[in-house]
Amino acid sequence: MVASFKHISVEDTRKCIDDGKTAIVDIRDPASYTQGKIGNATRLDNASIPVFLANTPKDTPVIVYCYRGVGSQQVAQFLCDQGFEDVSSMDGGYEAWNLAS
Repeated sequence: MVASFKHISVEDTRKCIDDGKTAIVDIRDPASYTQGKIGNATRLDNASIPVFLANTPKDTPVIVYCYRGVGSQQVAQFLCDQGFEDVSSMDGGYEAWNLAS
């Protein structure tokens, strides 16, 4: 059975970033990513995803975010389908992150 992703709050995302063990994934467009990102987020797109899949251990916790927390859910489920064991989609996306800052 394929696992499914979890939802995670901005507050819990901050805690995961602080632990230094979680991969943060940004799926927004390049310009938005350049203007601001969360922590040491990796930007994923169709070109970079094969490298991420090849270089990231499947037991690494992953948090995916987008603009508002909708698109990230599809990518989070995709990562689960690829065998990642602990994947979350950040509720509210980058907009919620900025509002909480």
